[in-house]
Amino acid sequence: MDTMKDDIIVHPGRGVREKSIPKCGLLLVNPTEARNCSRILLDRGGEQRFLFHSDLVVSPGGDFFVAGPSVGAPMAAMVLEKLIVLGARTVVMAGWCGAIDPAIAIGDTVLGGPAHPGEGTSRYYSNSAVLHPSSVLLENLQTVFDNQVPVSIWSTDAPYRESRRMLTALSEKYGVMAVDMEYSALCAVAAHRRIDFAALFLASDELWKEEWYPGFNGKVFKRKSKAQLKLLMNSIVTVSRYKEK
Repeated sequence: MDTMKDDIIVHPGRGVREKSIPKCGLLLVNPTEARNCSRILLDRGGEQRFLFHSDLVVSPGGDFFVAGPSVGAPMAAMVLEKLIVLGARTVVMAGWCGAIDPAIAIGDTVLGGPAHPGEGTSRYYSNSAVLHPSSVLLENLQTVFDNQVPVSIWSTDAPYRESRRMLTALSEKYGVMAVDMEYSALCAVAAHRRIDFAALFLASDELWKEEWYPGFNGKVFKRKSKAQLKLLMNSIVTVSRYKEK
């Protein structure tokens, strides 16, 4: 008997009137990107579904879904939990990250590698100091996105409390190259629920310079965001098909 499971009070559940969703899909963190992707699917004839505090749209052919936004580890974990009970088994998160290493510039595509928890959600799912995405799903994403090398990501709940000393220590000790708010928590949820999960980021700001340099309002960044999401939406079904080989 799993005493830990029996001791949990609230479990994610599927409502009587809630339909199941496709096994694969995208979880968009950023509100603007989530809204754009949902609009694209709706314009193609997709179906809008209910999802608390977020949007959920199923593609016209019913082969994948798009959900979001889900800013912050607690919300992202709750959204992923709901998607799982509705039928999701392969989920790719798309988000933004801050560059800690000079090798990453604004607008660069970043694939999530080892996840280092600095947020408070993942510890309720895992005791691991380092968490990992699905290795095969990550490899499939690499084939689509120019064989990008996955990098170590640190996730935090408090972006306004990042210090230069803290980020330097993370870089030197763990090889962390970028920071976000949700990745490590979602890795923990996915491992706990035994689904396949990986993440794709777009570098939105540079934290390694003498002064913080944001680039998410620039035209180049916005253009790259649209292009990256379009490619991801067009490839998500193929990326998720490895289990059928």
